[in-house]
Amino acid sequence: MTVRVLLVDDQPLVRTALRMVITDAPDIEVVGEAASGDEAVRRCAELRPDVVVMDIRMPGMDGIEATRRITSGPSPAHVVVLTTFDDDDYVYGALRAGAAGFLVKDMALDDILTAIRVVASGDGLLAPSVTRRLIREFAERPTAGPPRAATVEGITDREREVLTLVGRGLSNTEIAEELCLSVATAKTYLTRLLAKLNARDRVQLVILAYETGLVPTER
Repeated sequence: MTVRVLLVDDQPLVRTALRMVITDAPDIEVVGEAASGDEAVRRCAELRPDVVVMDIRMPGMDGIEATRRITSGPSPAHVVVLTTFDDDDYVYGALRAGAAGFLVKDMALDDILTAIRVVASGDGLLAPSVTRRLIREFAERPTAGPPRAATVEGITDREREVLTLVGRGLSNTEIAEELCLSVATAKTYLTRLLAKLNARDRVQLVILAYETGLVPTER
């Protein structure tokens, strides 16, 4: 099955570089490009891609608002934020808007392709080396609010363990190994957590794990 991708960035050179990388992958196809958030929303409605690789800082509608509109639409695509990481303070808002993960512009080419495949499969892109830092900083921001212990009520002790490991950035395979479960069982626990906690995806579970103190933030 080919993953259909829309590239969104106001810099033509960035879009060209990404297109060149993706062209070599037999299972991923670039179906369109957009240079602004407004254009991204329109192109998504026209092309209905599986994944949108979304820049944040663009003239007019930024990537956060575009992400919110795309993920809340009638045929939502999976959005991966494209950020320079160190100087992009808006990535937290993008996660809240429904982004399934993010890419860093200087990451390895193979990692970019892997990220697109992971998000297309319905999983969140939660590389521990990057995501843990982002979520930790998000949790420490005043806008994140105080811990909401009530939001994790109604789950079992095992589900709480799984949620904690998700918050630490572990994959389903790593969670299964940590808890001596099969990968299928780990996925079942994850599905139950998404339903019980009314979370959109894995990224929201990570945020919740930090906000509720299951994964302590380092200060």
